[in-house]
Amino acid sequence: MNFSEKDLFGVYVAPISLMMLEAWFILIVLRAVADWYDLMRHVWHPALFLFALYTIVLSAIVLTGAY
Repeated sequence: MNFSEKDLFGVYVAPISLMMLEAWFILIVLRAVADWYDLMRHVWHPALFLFALYTIVLSAIVLTGAY
């Protein structure tokens, strides 16, 4: 496990913040796909669903980054 600080234009940032940004961009793509196929109409609470999906994507990124 190597979660050390990353140098981003001379500023050290925590690796979780970069992983959160990556998960957010992936969520934007997944949300666009869901809107394209009109899948969000099957979801009971869209905001809660998107938060859960973000959490799943972020945890998958953290777990793959750990190994």
